[in-house]
Amino acid sequence: MMWDNGTMGWSWGFGLLAIAGVAVLIYVIVRFLSNKSGSDDTRSAPRQANSAGARQILEERFARGELTAEQLRDQLRVLEEGR
Repeated sequence: MMWDNGTMGWSWGFGLLAIAGVAVLIYVIVRFLSNKSGSDDTRSAPRQANSAGARQILEERFARGELTAEQLRDQLRVLEEGR
């Protein structure tokens, strides 16, 4: 017999760790690829905002009284400079 009771337990443990490591690696790869290819992901929506949409949001906030006229002008100026 090549295996004695002390080392056989360690070999099972390392085997299970290897299987768990492969499973975690597959999970990470799938998550990375699904986030990268998902164009309808809500977390990427702010990056896709165009200046017309941003201008409309600023005008709506001004209409609700969330912005003063000066703040609106400042924000629109910043928006125009960003183009």
